[in-house]
Amino acid sequence: MAPYASDDSTTAGEADEQRSGRRRAARYVVPVTVIGLAAATIGLVPALADSGDPDLQEITAQQLIEKIAKSDVQQLSGTVKISADLGLPDLGGLEDSLMSGAASPDGGGSSAEPASRLMELASGTHTLRVAADGPDRQKLSLLENAAEYSIVHNGKDVWGYDSKSNEVYHGIASGSPKHEQRQPPALPKDFAEEALKAVGDTTSVTVDGTAQVAGRDAYKLLIKPKQSGSTVGAVTVAVDAKTGMPLKFTLTPASGGAAVVDAGFTRVSFAKPAASTFDFTPPKGAKVTEEKDVPGTADKSPKRAPESGKGLGKGLDGLDGMKTIGEGMPSGEAGGDLGGFMNSLGDKVNGRFGSGTVFSTRLVNALMTDDGKVYVGMVTKDTLVKAANAGR
Repeated sequence: MAPYASDDSTTAGEADEQRSGRRRAARYVVPVTVIGLAAATIGLVPALADSGDPDLQEITAQQLIEKIAKSDVQQLSGTVKISADLGLPDLGGLEDSLMSGAASPDGGGSSAEPASRLMELASGTHTLRVAADGPDRQKLSLLENAAEYSIVHNGKDVWGYDSKSNEVYHGIASGSPKHEQRQPPALPKDFAEEALKAVGDTTSVTVDGTAQVAGRDAYKLLIKPKQSGSTVGAVTVAVDAKTGMPLKFTLTPASGGAAVVDAGFTRVSFAKPAASTFDFTPPKGAKVTEEKDVPGTADKSPKRAPESGKGLGKGLDGLDGMKTIGEGMPSGEAGGDLGGFMNSLGDKVNGRFGSGTVFSTRLVNALMTDDGKVYVGMVTKDTLVKAANAGR
């Protein structure tokens, strides 16, 4: 990675800060097997402001990635709009029934439990209010029709509150010694970090002009796969010109149409939020569920999927991001109605590997072979079949 240019006026402290920034940026430019973006040859051509957009100082893609890595925003408040359209099959009332059963009293769940509620962001359009004051104080509110769901992290405590059901969930802060709980991405920076981890040598990364997001000047970072077979069309990240924080993230599919994920601030301030923002006391009459009382929360450490054979993260003509992730019951053995239901959601395919079923969304496809292997990636159905034929 090329260093920033510096002149004789650079102080020792500034030089140290630049070196620190480059070290933090380094984790983004190491080839990593994720999501089939299989990312980036860094564009070195400076971007000029588009007509009508902010006229900002020229910057290269490499410098912009470093700017993101060095960003250390500790305090903010604002509103985020997030839309997700993965093109998942319509399961009718089945999904709602499963979710309501998981949160029912008999199931020991709570409608205020954070992880399950944040999974709602995986589909549809949602509006969030967010606030942060350092690593120990954050608040996220999911605004709904005539209701609101909030997660409040204040010190060691995490509170979830569902105003519709008047239920409260109380747990231990993520990252505490007791356990660590991974939450789904919700903010533009969360999505951007995942995309930047994929930086490698088979995707083009350039600066694609400038924009204004939530009233702030921003550069646009454009990530596009070079190889064929990817379901990803492009990723665009709008990066705040002053702070380096991603303000908007958009992922469009290769098939065209609406964005698969579009998350961006509509309002943002980097002033310190009022301390009262993070205060929470369970409302009178609310049902309070303690984390320790919920079945299955004794050990929340991440579990790796069992692997069968060799992963497809390397080789196979550069089809990074694909992997054989499991081996289990052959699909033909899924008994009775369940087997028929599962097969109805996918397309039967055949090849040198035998036969199987491909389950598709607008972005992620999965091939389950009849002998129990599973291939998953942000790649097309034909690419999955090619992977299975290669016997990886």
